[in-house]
Amino acid sequence: VQKGKDAWNEVLGKVEVEGGTLDQYRTFYSCLYRSLLFPRKFYELDANGQPVHYSPYNGETLPGYMYTDTGFWDTFRCLFPFLNLMYPSVNQEIQEGLINTYKESGFFPEWASPGHRGCMVGNNSASILVDAYLKGVRVEDVETLYKGLIHGTEAVHPEVSSTGRLGYEYYNKLGYVPCDVKIHENAARTLEYAYDDWCIYQLAKELKRPKKEIALFAKRAMNYKNLFDSESKLMRGKQKDGKFAPKFSPLKWGGDFTEGNSWHYSWSVFHDPQGLIDLMGGKEMFVTMLDSVFSVPPIFDDSYYGQVIHEIREMQIMNMGNYAHGNQPIQHMLYM
Repeated sequence: VQKGKDAWNEVLGKVEVEGGTLDQYRTFYSCLYRSLLFPRKFYELDANGQPVHYSPYNGETLPGYMYTDTGFWDTFRCLFPFLNLMYPSVNQEIQEGLINTYKESGFFPEWASPGHRGCMVGNNSASILVDAYLKGVRVEDVETLYKGLIHGTEAVHPEVSSTGRLGYEYYNKLGYVPCDVKIHENAARTLEYAYDDWCIYQLAKELKRPKKEIALFAKRAMNYKNLFDSESKLMRGKQKDGKFAPKFSPLKWGGDFTEGNSWHYSWSVFHDPQGLIDLMGGKEMFVTMLDSVFSVPPIFDDSYYGQVIHEIREMQIMNMGNYAHGNQPIQHMLYM
């Protein structure tokens, strides 16, 4: 027991806070403790002190690191940037484990539990890998890193459609995933793919890749603009023929979006806030739209789910208009 306490004290002690109350300290360190529970180590040390793991991807026992039990849709926005800042040596192991995952399965994971799990949307492994690399948490096999990132933009796992990019054929050709091709939560996918492409663009520049390749991802990073409706000044689903989907309701959860609605996802332009400001007509209108999130009543359309999911109920209980701080898609909006 004492060894466990000492280990956690060492880990939690890397972050020191001051100026708060005892309850605030307890809350902070309780949250920090929970943040560091996952990803979970999925390797051990052999007789020579070298890392070795059982691969949940091909069933073999192999050298190197492996981590599991984390979903990148939930963690790319906050947890992994935090690990880069405060626990880079741990994230170094995690990143090497991601390289091993690609080597053993042909894809970077999006939701490992312990192997590829069908859950959520996006290609968020790209942002996690690139963010770490550009902040100095660098894997040894950079060639495999970049190869795996590119592969993820051109393929989808044959059995787990949330791994890779579902709808990549449409996205790469049209600049968005259409809402009428039987791919659910398509607008959310488009917006997240665009951010992931921006991340790949940054890495491509760092690695001095061919100019044509760099330009391709710079262009795709702007694909978020393809879903912006100048009339409503919100993001919305678009059909294969280039027309916006009819019967648009910015209050509808799910459908074209993931665990949220258009009010939440219209701010998912992490990499180009000025571009979004320009689309909305300038800073004044942008601020008006930001404020509107809080003035729109906490009403909703849950028809996609057929029930009130807990994220919707949490938005209601908070009673901050349509702002839903209890879920990931809109949490960054306050800082824009």
